[in-house]
Amino acid sequence: MSSQYRLFATAPKGMEGLLADELRQLGAANVAETRAGVGFQGDLSTAYRVCLWSRIANRVLLPVAHFPAADPEQLYQGVLEIDWQEHLAVDGSLAVDFTSVGSEITHTQYGAQKVKDAIVDQFRHDTGERPSVDRDCPDVRINVFLYKDQATVNIDLSGDSLHRRGYRLGGGGAPLKENLAAGILMRANWPTIAQAGGALVDPMCGSGTLLIEAALMAADSAPGLQRSYWGFTGWKGHDADCWSALLAVARKRRVSGLAKMGITNKGLESENLTKQDSSSEGSSKEDVQKRPIIYGYDVSATAIEVALDNVTHAGLEDYIEITQRSIKDCAPAPEPIPGSTASGLVVVNPPYGERLGEYEELKSLYKDLGDCLKANYTGWRASVITSDAELGKCIGIRARHINTLFNGALECKLLRFELDEKWFMKQRGDLVDEPGAKMFANRLRKNLKQLRRWARQENISCFRAYDADMPEYAFAIDVYETEASAQSHQDAALWIVVQEYAAPASIEPRKVKFRRDQVMAVLPQVFEVPETQVVLKTRERQRGNRQYEKQDVTREFHEVREGPCRLWVNFHDYLDTGLFLDHRRTRQLLGEWATGGKFLNLFAYTGVATVHAALGVSKEGDGQNKWKIRNGAVSTTTVDMSRTYLDIARRNLTLNGIQGDQHEIVQEDCLLWIDKALILGKRYDLIF
Repeated sequence: MSSQYRLFATAPKGMEGLLADELRQLGAANVAETRAGVGFQGDLSTAYRVCLWSRIANRVLLPVAHFPAADPEQLYQGVLEIDWQEHLAVDGSLAVDFTSVGSEITHTQYGAQKVKDAIVDQFRHDTGERPSVDRDCPDVRINVFLYKDQATVNIDLSGDSLHRRGYRLGGGGAPLKENLAAGILMRANWPTIAQAGGALVDPMCGSGTLLIEAALMAADSAPGLQRSYWGFTGWKGHDADCWSALLAVARKRRVSGLAKMGITNKGLESENLTKQDSSSEGSSKEDVQKRPIIYGYDVSATAIEVALDNVTHAGLEDYIEITQRSIKDCAPAPEPIPGSTASGLVVVNPPYGERLGEYEELKSLYKDLGDCLKANYTGWRASVITSDAELGKCIGIRARHINTLFNGALECKLLRFELDEKWFMKQRGDLVDEPGAKMFANRLRKNLKQLRRWARQENISCFRAYDADMPEYAFAIDVYETEASAQSHQDAALWIVVQEYAAPASIEPRKVKFRRDQVMAVLPQVFEVPETQVVLKTRERQRGNRQYEKQDVTREFHEVREGPCRLWVNFHDYLDTGLFLDHRRTRQLLGEWATGGKFLNLFAYTGVATVHAALGVSKEGDGQNKWKIRNGAVSTTTVDMSRTYLDIARRNLTLNGIQGDQHEIVQEDCLLWIDKALILGKRYDLIF
């Protein structure tokens, strides 16, 4: 049985979830997603397969040692204790990458020097010779990650970042990294669209990275096939036969995949005839009719030249068509392959403020892009990456999904559209410019100016920004700043929950709707969020259990913070989100008073009060980071009649690491439970 290794694949920020899914598809076991990448288990064949086939990963690391390194000498000694002759030949070459987070050793170049010294000193002591240093293409690249004075030493099997596929000869002014382009295409569901026979268009293709990555996916071509350097070929643990076998399979799959790209029905018929009767005249491979399913356009002749060179170097010139064309002269959607009903995908990385051009010109460019999509690609999907939300709004189409990705250090939003008229944004300029709407917007901005400063000082991410301050606009407006969550696969975002108080019967429904439309037009502008992140609910007197009835079935939960507490909220499925903002001060007191005692939470809802009590969370003084976690309650009992809300309560406790039999959750009518508790003689120090 081949040896199993615990490995780690690093990923660009925001794409860890995509990488985890990809690793599972590649046969990795025990996949564990983290903030910096994904851990997984597999044999050497699995590690090689990830290097060759991963479209998302940056590097694949094989850990060889883990030890404390609180100072340079401890780091040196820990590295010295590794038997480096198992990994590197004495006449080989090495390089060291060193990263430090939250540790005493902060100078990464010095840390790398100490690691290198320990390795060459060991060789010199044992053999009288030492390996050389090659920073560009070493036989073995060693990666050291120092986190809170704990060092992990890895062999970098990839050798160089995996986004360097080997096909890029040149780039434009701001080219996408290849694995970011692949992540965009995966988020846009391009592999499924391609498999169904759909086409892809990039109307601002630049150096062609999106086009090439799309073609590699459609052709089932391994992204690493053109790389000439790997970090494992000079490593003494390398299995050359295993690697050769994987390369042979990948090359065969590429040939087969390219042979199927863009084949028409007539071509398929010819191909089938060839298989059935290879001796039949006129049924040769040359009869198979193919055409590109991937099209790129750009206004720049220079960009077109670079893109064509890159496409040719990738061996994809017969499968990608590139033409010089401006977005105003937008090309119509290509005809589908005969027999295919699949729609296509438009994918665009337009300039954004940090890149080219003046801002006003960019606004016009984004509007032209939106006009192009509406006029020519109805029925398709589109994905646009931008770092500027205001520019994204100029497209004039409501995004169905928004993902956070990072172009280097620059935070960007991937706007994903369904090109259907129902999502084309109607002009709301008239509503926003109404005198009442302007007054409402001004009041809201005035409130936010004070509240945002207060929220930062108090380390609070959720607060009420407006509560019927103007009687004619009877709304409560709550702000939720959510956290990026690996568990729910949700990105960090700003959400606005609007609760409309039911109007008296004396108010005409027409006026109620007019003011509601004004509010919903103003909020995306004031908060600078897409309309999809503004949620409207109607607040009226509830009868019976109606407050707890489902209003939707999205099952989308988002993580928010209240001081050190991590909490789940749901913006769509119920009238309430799961977090009562007006109970915040009470929860602070519970955290202070519950220390060392037994805590009972009745009518517990989602258990937020239990979280505060169990952690012993309290607020000491004023200002940011004054929340403290002390010794919390020794036990908690959380009672509610709703299974749904207790499930959320259980998730809230788990999210905060609150586990064990001392933390009891009971589904029962609270009044009946109290009668039973009295009979059983249960006693509590604090009851909420």
